[in-house]
Amino acid sequence: MTSTYDTLATRLHVAFDALESGADPVLRISEHGDYQANGVMSLAKRLGRPPREVAEHVIASLDIADVATVEVAGPGFLNLTLTPSFLDAQLGVLLHDDRLGIASASRPRRVVIDYSSPNLAKEMHVGHLRTTVIGDALARMYRFAGHHVIARNHVGDWGTPFGMLIEQLIDVGEQGVTSSLSIGDLDEFYRGARAKFDSSDAFKGRSRARVVALQSGDPETLRLWHVLVNQSVAYFGEVYAKLDVTLTPADVVGESYYNEMLEGVVDDLAAAGLLVESEGALCVFPEGFQNRDGEPLPLIVRKSDEGYGYAASDLAALRDRVSTLGAEELLYVVGVPQAQHFEMVFAVARQAGWLPASVRCEHVTFGNVLGPDHKMFKTRGGETVRLMSLIDESIERAFLILDERGTDLDGDAKYHLAEQIARAAIKYADLSTERQHDYVFDLDRMIAFEGDTGPYLQYAHARLRSIFRRVGTPYEPGDTHFALAAAAERSLALGLLALPEAFSSSLSSLQPHRLCTYLFDLAQRFTSFYDACPVLAAEGALRAERLALCDLTARTLAQGLAVLGIDAPEQM
Repeated sequence: MTSTYDTLATRLHVAFDALESGADPVLRISEHGDYQANGVMSLAKRLGRPPREVAEHVIASLDIADVATVEVAGPGFLNLTLTPSFLDAQLGVLLHDDRLGIASASRPRRVVIDYSSPNLAKEMHVGHLRTTVIGDALARMYRFAGHHVIARNHVGDWGTPFGMLIEQLIDVGEQGVTSSLSIGDLDEFYRGARAKFDSSDAFKGRSRARVVALQSGDPETLRLWHVLVNQSVAYFGEVYAKLDVTLTPADVVGESYYNEMLEGVVDDLAAAGLLVESEGALCVFPEGFQNRDGEPLPLIVRKSDEGYGYAASDLAALRDRVSTLGAEELLYVVGVPQAQHFEMVFAVARQAGWLPASVRCEHVTFGNVLGPDHKMFKTRGGETVRLMSLIDESIERAFLILDERGTDLDGDAKYHLAEQIARAAIKYADLSTERQHDYVFDLDRMIAFEGDTGPYLQYAHARLRSIFRRVGTPYEPGDTHFALAAAAERSLALGLLALPEAFSSSLSSLQPHRLCTYLFDLAQRFTSFYDACPVLAAEGALRAERLALCDLTARTLAQGLAVLGIDAPEQM
């Protein structure tokens, strides 16, 4: 179906085009009408004519009587109120549409999304939360929109630390390390290796020799390295499963994957005349980047010791994703401290011809997770909070809340519901915050069943589903008509019709919080409707209409939460 927003926008564009080709009506949902077009003022300024005169000319060219009534307000705002017949028709189509008005992409794009990216043999901590949750929500949204998503979990699995870690593996024994890493004790293993490296010259020497063996492809060293890799990836999988994140071991493409491409990166940059030797290192100086002293800032591709750093592997990854994977969009869901690094990598890739103008490439930044003291979230002992511990604590808290509220569920079913609530609390708190902003990890607030929280939206959905359990027979919408005589009915209907625009706006801007805001608003509209409009006590056509509104609301909440990676339980 064509969404309400698109229907209005198409008609308005025709009328605006009659005065200036390509003029933007600037259509928005409004409190002054169902929608408002604000583009008249800027158009009038360009035309050198009075705004209200331009507004009247737009209305004269506007073929919209079957969709909405229009009036001019203020200096030239166009307020649009949808007609009852159009609302009825749109809701009737929506009622039988599995996608609830969200169109599937007419031309699917190949989208590579780089997110999560922990380091092997190190524990996932709260610093990995936002990249994982935001990245996975974007991946789900792109997939639902019909695009082909390629997830890339660019893990740190190479470099000098692995000489130290492999020697620690030899000292501890493979069996001991396997059992230790399998229960997620990665930090203790890493700290043990680091302490030995710092205190023992003999161990330090062995570690450095092991790095050389690793980089030269020694079979036994590679076998030991694979032990560390496989155990770490398996444990990351446990974290992802507990958080219901769609990343799989197949999505893990670490720095090591690009090793054989690094020399080619250097050769191609040299052939393009972009490489400059500076203090023994090979660098590119992309235009527009300077240090604090105003001097050109280099992107170091190969270090003076002939080793390769992050820039080389990131350039190799970008080139591979465009040339081999055929990416038409590249999204890097990485913290803001890496902003300049990625700006320079993208700039160099464009100069080298690896990043065509047709490929969207964006660094999707995000703020920090703060503790109750509004400082970086740490344990009481000042250590970084383990992500698995955070999830487990949230599940325990959700389990206690279910006990306090009382539930008919028990055993595995109750624990599964606690998991769903905990994940909703964690993910929604993250996603409902504008991603560039910090937010406070306050579990008491996040897991509450009231307010702008994930569990509140889950509870609203469960409450809706309870209505249909009380009906007693399977619900069939049939040929329902929507009179929308009550104000609360009409308000809820308008909210339901706004899903496609909320989804589209959220996806195109890479801002999941916009969809969260929409879902919370819809849940509030439903509460007002439920308080004002009896459902099961109504009779005949009115009962059918209100049940249909309830069904659409439940499906919309469930679908909206699903594309964010949040479950919508049938009962709570």
